[in-house]
Amino acid sequence: MRILIIKTTSLGDVVHNLPIIADIKKHFPKALIDWVVEESFVEILAMHSGINKIIPVAIRRWRKSLFSKKTWLELFAFNKLIKTQQYDFVIDTQGLLKSGLITYLSNSLNKCGYDQSSAREPIASHFYHDRFAVSRDLHAVMRNRKLAALALGYVINEATLDYGIKVSSNHDISRPLTVLPAKFILALHGTSRDSKLWAIKHWVALGKQLQAQGLSLVLPWGSNAELQRAKQIASHLEQALVLPKMGIASLANIIQKSQAVIGVDTGLAHLAIALNKPVIGVYTDTNPVLTGLYGGAEQAFKNLGNQHQKITAQDVLIQLKAFKIIAHD
Repeated sequence: MRILIIKTTSLGDVVHNLPIIADIKKHFPKALIDWVVEESFVEILAMHSGINKIIPVAIRRWRKSLFSKKTWLELFAFNKLIKTQQYDFVIDTQGLLKSGLITYLSNSLNKCGYDQSSAREPIASHFYHDRFAVSRDLHAVMRNRKLAALALGYVINEATLDYGIKVSSNHDISRPLTVLPAKFILALHGTSRDSKLWAIKHWVALGKQLQAQGLSLVLPWGSNAELQRAKQIASHLEQALVLPKMGIASLANIIQKSQAVIGVDTGLAHLAIALNKPVIGVYTDTNPVLTGLYGGAEQAFKNLGNQHQKITAQDVLIQLKAFKIIAHD
């Protein structure tokens, strides 16, 4: 059986979709599963041994230069590639117009997705042969798993959860770095909009408390604004490291080496969950019930906050103590 998964963006959404691979493989061990994903997230899927072929798409980049010859050549090449393979099933777990169009272009007699009431953009449902109702009140991970199960005709075991990704031991992060602290917390301070940020004063207060416990803050960044923010946080701390700019695979390696991860509403926090690290999510302007951290029953993770709630450094420290990352007073 050949199956094509359509889930192109964003980082968190791609991570939330990973458990469907283990579900499918449990019921169809010999299934060959391909996946269409935005080019910037290919490194995530490359960590999963259960994916047969990763098919990059560049919608974000194409939109910026829609009238260039290079864009149209790439579009034609993608269209040809996705039509080459005859798939037994194509499953669009994104439910957007763009993913519906990709599903439509693919070569299959069984194109599956959400029905109009379930899709994030109802127009997407017009591109499927089979449409399924999945409650929008469920967490994104469970919505994806239920859609795949309905499309392929199996029942999921909700008690199990397997993201299925592993960091390659061959991936060397030492070259762009000086030296990582012996013990550190990865601080994911950057996010897609300012309303989801956690105040710098809270990061500084947290960093000072962690220093007393022998833990350093390590601060990644992905834009100039995030770099300046990281430097500002580090300037108030004796033990803090601002990382060089790096890709997802390198950051995954650093996540793996950390004692724990603390992050605002950002896709990298979900990646940390998928890598089975202790994670605390700080939510200031979004509801974590639907798209927050989602781990297995035995995993140490916690969503703190909600829309317009105030979360302090002390709230995070209490949770770190509960996880036994730091000692009790």
